[in-house]
Amino acid sequence: MKKIALLLVIAIVAISCKNNDEYTITGTIAGMKSGNVYLEKQSENGMGTVAIDTVKVVDGKFEIKGKSLEPSIHFIQVDSLQGKVPFILENGDIAITVDKDSIFKSKMSGTYSNDEFYAFNEKLGKLQKKSQAKIMKFQEDNMAKMNEAQQKNDTVVMNSLRNEFKALRAESTNYMNNYPKEHPKSFISVLLVENMLNNPDVKVADAEKIFNSLEESLRKSA
Repeated sequence: MKKIALLLVIAIVAISCKNNDEYTITGTIAGMKSGNVYLEKQSENGMGTVAIDTVKVVDGKFEIKGKSLEPSIHFIQVDSLQGKVPFILENGDIAITVDKDSIFKSKMSGTYSNDEFYAFNEKLGKLQKKSQAKIMKFQEDNMAKMNEAQQKNDTVVMNSLRNEFKALRAESTNYMNNYPKEHPKSFISVLLVENMLNNPDVKVADAEKIFNSLEESLRKSA
């Protein structure tokens, strides 16, 4: 009995070490028997992506293994499919289900960051869809007015239209800005804080305060 218990402990430790020291991406692509899959990362200059690994699709499945120093955004690119599947590369078992008919409906799961990433995208997508019709109508109704205001340098009209537009996107914007406060351990929070710094409506001091509330490992990430 003691020997069996010892073997179970050894097996659990071995699995833990595997998850901590390397990643295994298990992918499925329904309806695709063969092809190539590329694991890509953003290029050093931030313009486009570069492939760091290539594997074959066999009977609609593929597997990629390696090691990651820290979580980072990567992409899955599949031969003949338009678009890339973004996910968070980190050590652990990652499952990616590629939707070849609608790449944006692909799903990533298995590790904390990817479960969070998928849930975040699902919620944000619903909020954006909710306001999409109103935004499109606003743009159709006010495009000519905005162009005229820009030609005349009418800042009063331009600011008024911008404020109306921001109000239509407020629910999505608030969700993204509040997410890091509620998820200090999620890698997505780092990306959202970075996004805040590109938003002129967000004060740098406010973004810095949120950044400093994140888990230390995230604050020290590249």
